[in-house]
Amino acid sequence: MLGAIGRAFKTPDLRNKLLFTLAMIVLYRMGSYIPAPGVDYSQVQLCVAAPQLNQGAFGLINLFSGGALLQLSIFALGIMPYITASIIVQLLRVVIPRFEALHKEGASGQAKLTQYTRYLTIGLGILNATTLVSTIRTGALFGNVEQCNNLLVNDAWWGILIIVITLTAGTGLIMWMGEQITERGVGNGMSILIFTAVVSAFPSAFGAIFQTQGIDIFAIVLLVGLALVVLVVFVEQSQRRIPVQYAKRMVGRRMFGGTSTYIPIKVNQAGIIPVIFASSVLYLPGLIAQFGDPEAGWVLWINEHLTTGDHWMYMVLYFLLTIFFAYFYVAITFNPEEVADNMKKYGGFIPGIRAGRPTEQYLSFVLSRITFPGSMYLAFIAMIPLIALVLIDANQNFPFGGTSLLIVVGVGLETVKQIDSQLQQRHYEGLLR
Repeated sequence: MLGAIGRAFKTPDLRNKLLFTLAMIVLYRMGSYIPAPGVDYSQVQLCVAAPQLNQGAFGLINLFSGGALLQLSIFALGIMPYITASIIVQLLRVVIPRFEALHKEGASGQAKLTQYTRYLTIGLGILNATTLVSTIRTGALFGNVEQCNNLLVNDAWWGILIIVITLTAGTGLIMWMGEQITERGVGNGMSILIFTAVVSAFPSAFGAIFQTQGIDIFAIVLLVGLALVVLVVFVEQSQRRIPVQYAKRMVGRRMFGGTSTYIPIKVNQAGIIPVIFASSVLYLPGLIAQFGDPEAGWVLWINEHLTTGDHWMYMVLYFLLTIFFAYFYVAITFNPEEVADNMKKYGGFIPGIRAGRPTEQYLSFVLSRITFPGSMYLAFIAMIPLIALVLIDANQNFPFGGTSLLIVVGVGLETVKQIDSQLQQRHYEGLLR
């Protein structure tokens, strides 16, 4: 392993890519601690350290920003506007034919969709920054703690405008850094930045468990975490391979086809998106309640049932929403009709299945059956932090489970694969033997 890492850094172009990626990660983490202009930084630190702190609806955003949201830094919005914009553009392919046509055009169409995603990211950045400033002024960001009601030094309209512009520019800079990592570094840039933000929260989470629960619970958490990592790696690598045979055909004087391949359908075809969707939907009631009358009946009901993960109603809804969005996202991203048409166009067929409509029905059948264990797996992983919240009184950013574990393992596996493939091109030996 150490020898493989040494070979990676001895290869000039691969070394440059790794060093560039590390440099972008360092800059990203530095930006997470630079306070935004017009914010009372010393008071923010007191609010972050307050024992009454309840992240509420902002827990997911704070996780993806590596804690920069509650620090009110220039990168407070993190990568979430870009993630949301990417998901929206992907979903719009279903309802807007123009977007679907661009997706099928190849590189030029993808470039156009990427441009739309950038514009939408900036728009969502402005919206999110405005909402964040509003929650800062009302004190809702820190759970309406009295000393955190207004953390702005300058409450004039131009001071607020500067903060909104700074936070939006921070989002644009993060987006640019992610694209630069993708082009000049190793791995997918956005995934690497999300990975960095999530991993940065691990030391504090481990420290909190060790200090509050003792060495025994800490050791149990590590063992359970190791078992969960093994489970996630096993499921993420699992796939159903549907064999495909291509018939021989003559094109001019040359013979084409006659090859065998397969269609890989992963058990977790939807990735982490269903967990993000379910979390976002459940955060909406709490977010709305923070702007209502604290004494109103509907606000009290939401605060009691839908803001903390230790209530049974919250757990059941989270479990069911994760399963629903797993099926929903797979149905959008994998089109059996399109796959069957492409196979028929190029003379491909599944052995024992006729081309055309029967192939589409067979793919839909296999996809629905394999999505069920995948959705149950996602729901189980998503419930782990909530179970930990009940059993050992851990916070909602429990290190092993939910979005954290899926991101860390998924991005780690993909990055190692890319480094491994580049090493094999030069040394005929990969990173891992």
